[in-house]
Amino acid sequence: MSFSAGTVARRLGVAVTTLRTWHQRYGMGPSLHEPGHHRRYTEQDIQRLEEMQRLIVEGVAPSEAARWARRRGDHARLFEATAGADTSAAVRGLNRAALRLDAPAVRQRVAEAVRELGVVAAWDSVLRPVLAGIGERHAATGGLVEVEHLVSGCVSGVLGAVPRPSAGRPVRILLACADDEQHSLPIEALAAALAADGVPARSLGARVPPSALRAAIRRTGPSAVLVWSHLRVTAAPEQLEAVLAERNRPVVLAAAGPGWHRPSVPSGVVFPDSITEALMLLTSALT
Repeated sequence: MSFSAGTVARRLGVAVTTLRTWHQRYGMGPSLHEPGHHRRYTEQDIQRLEEMQRLIVEGVAPSEAARWARRRGDHARLFEATAGADTSAAVRGLNRAALRLDAPAVRQRVAEAVRELGVVAAWDSVLRPVLAGIGERHAATGGLVEVEHLVSGCVSGVLGAVPRPSAGRPVRILLACADDEQHSLPIEALAAALAADGVPARSLGARVPPSALRAAIRRTGPSAVLVWSHLRVTAAPEQLEAVLAERNRPVVLAAAGPGWHRPSVPSGVVFPDSITEALMLLTSALT
């Protein structure tokens, strides 16, 4: 199915002239060409425009929003091309190795996923589903603690081995877990994904007290800060309020993870829903 510019404009709530501007300036135009007719928008084109529009509303510059909307679309197409049987087999293989407590096999399968899919796709389609499945089974039975520890350690090791940018580059992104938050793998995955893009980041790891976070911000002056909370009990909004009150507050302050209760978080904080969106929001502060 394809759509005219007028239909797309009404769906997005913008003028047709705005669509033309986005097309001419940022390359966010229709991709379907039928001989003898105007170009028309596909559903994928509209999804990219909706993503761009949402990012603009969050304060991202239109050129940067367009770049990341295109990147997310490219990632989605790559995922579709590599997903299905391949990623399902990777998940099954990693699960089997984990349940056998076969650490060398777990490390090998994690490393293969990262090497073949890249950090973001490996995290989204293989590593996070396996970890979530183990967590769900633990919640239901109380078991598999040893499995979760082994897999987490292997994943952490592989993510930490992703080559980092050369020394000497300014580090303007700071990642930290919320106070008493022990689930640090998501920010390790984010640090590895940033490194794969050539962007250095400083990670404070798990259980960062608010005073330590503020001290690190004062000492390093980051442009972007992300605080991860997996659990509601660790997601005290006062941690974020204190960062916003700093004299040299970061350009971007992101609260990531399911622990945050958005209505209770102060304005001025952004909420990335995925590792891809976190990458976009954090690096947008560097321009």
